Amino acid sequence: MSFDAMAAAIDWLDAYRAGDLEVILGMYAEDAVIVCGCGGTKTVAGRESRRAYWVDRLIKCPASRLDNLQQSGDGALISYVVRESVISAVLRFNATGQVSAHTCGPSN
Repeated sequence: MSFDAMAAAIDWLDAYRAGDLEVILGMYAEDAVIVCGCGGTKTVAGRESRRAYWVDRLIKCPASRLDNLQQSGDGALISYVVRESVISAVLRFNATGQVSAHTCGPSN
């Protein structure tokens, strides 16, 4: 991988914390899939579905501070605080540095 996955994960969290929907959406590959285990498991695929997912997340679950960051294979494991809980997300990246898969849920 020719880019820094951990730096890309921090950029992702910074955009999330700032509520910058367009930057967040621009970080995802066209065929990216989100599997979210927050409040029940849901799978999100497609541009408009990702947009709807993120509009909802930004309103209901704004992120605050970084809790943990680790390398994870071809991506990064990033944990962050949402309201009073910690969420962990694994972000996988494609060869161009876009998020190709995003799996998240409450930290145990």
